[in-house]
Amino acid sequence: MSDSISRNMEPVKTGRIFLAAVAANLSAFVVGTCLGWTSPILPKLKSNDTSDSPLDRPITSEEDAYISSLIAIGALVAPFIAGPLADRIGRKWVLLSSSVFFVLAFVLNMIASQVWILYLSRVIQGCGVGFVMTAQPMYVGEISTDNVRGATGSLMQLFIVCGILYAYAIGPFVSYQTLQWGCLVVPIIADVVFFFMPESPYYLAGKGRKTAAVRSLQFLRGQSAEGVHDEMAVIQANVEEAMANKGNMLDLVKVGSNRKALLICAGLISFQQLSGINVVLFNSQSIFASANTGLDPAIATIIIGCVQVASSGLTPIVVDRMGRKLLLLISASVMSIGLAALGGFFYMKLVVGDISSVLWLPVPALIIYNIVYCTGFGPLPWAVLGEMFPANIKSAASSVVASTCWILGFLVTRYYPALDALGSYYAFWLFSGFCIVAFFFVMFIVIETKGLSLNQIQVRLGSKK
Repeated sequence: MSDSISRNMEPVKTGRIFLAAVAANLSAFVVGTCLGWTSPILPKLKSNDTSDSPLDRPITSEEDAYISSLIAIGALVAPFIAGPLADRIGRKWVLLSSSVFFVLAFVLNMIASQVWILYLSRVIQGCGVGFVMTAQPMYVGEISTDNVRGATGSLMQLFIVCGILYAYAIGPFVSYQTLQWGCLVVPIIADVVFFFMPESPYYLAGKGRKTAAVRSLQFLRGQSAEGVHDEMAVIQANVEEAMANKGNMLDLVKVGSNRKALLICAGLISFQQLSGINVVLFNSQSIFASANTGLDPAIATIIIGCVQVASSGLTPIVVDRMGRKLLLLISASVMSIGLAALGGFFYMKLVVGDISSVLWLPVPALIIYNIVYCTGFGPLPWAVLGEMFPANIKSAASSVVASTCWILGFLVTRYYPALDALGSYYAFWLFSGFCIVAFFFVMFIVIETKGLSLNQIQVRLGSKK
């Protein structure tokens, strides 16, 4: 009894958990640079003045659509490689290896002389994105304690939008080649920093490396071997149970609790993409240019990027207080309003003609949209993914959900120009409608996981009594 008391008296140093989570999320910063890259680059590629373009002619609208959307092709295929690799070589090494794709892609951008090379670069970037978005939720979910898992799981969105802002802020004001160099150094720095962080104790325990798992847990908790004894015993029991009931892809649909978890996670990810976020990210400069608000499109885009960073920084602070479900409900409802207002602006521009009295509308509409996206539907689907599945099926589930994200991401970005040609308001009103459906999905389908342990979440899903 006294040993148990002394072990439990050692405080957990949550700063260590956040240190490892931040280091892991530097790869999410790289993802952000890839997502934000098109906003300053596409105007250069479409310009009749090719002096700051690697190509000898302006790109067509069809080529524009493919450059925006092909990142999703790599990102939907890569998770089916990254998931099994995360179980074989570890979450840490999958995240580290993602940088190979990013470095290669930015090198290709530097030497691109034809459009197909840019296509190839975007697919390769997508492979890196798929690796990150499969392994990062697994790693962060497994290193975190129950009371900070919502906060650490929300860091991905914060770092993605920081990477987007990095591309937004630098891209319009430097040459094409300088931006590629600026993006190239980021994955190298990310690897150097994350290399010194420990592997997930769940992964190490699953490989029978109990001593290494204890050392990892000691680092992450800032405790002695005695201090982590009880938690290590729980991890070991969970891992042994997972090994005894080794799951496969079919178990995602055969087992009722997994099916419910998949419905929740895939649904949230689907509505994340159907909210039109990639259209906004990839085309911010073009949207502001077509709105003709009188504000420099590059400056307006940077303002949006700053809003994304500031609002994403709120989520780790409030998510474990307010809960996932409430934030998602607020996010869906307010996003629908912002998108409806933006659609209304473009409708008035086409039908009314004189819109001088509402020229101010696009900027606040997109600011409101981005604030609630970055505090709700941006980070929380990934945070929920990291905590919803048992260890024996987690890598398969992460692969399916990440691929779902990018299948829809490709469809939305690829066919947005066709909707835009009919009238921008069609696209934004459609996205607004999807947000309304998302509100009711969250209200009636999603379960609250605030403050619950991974075991308690499984009980709530019905897999355990």
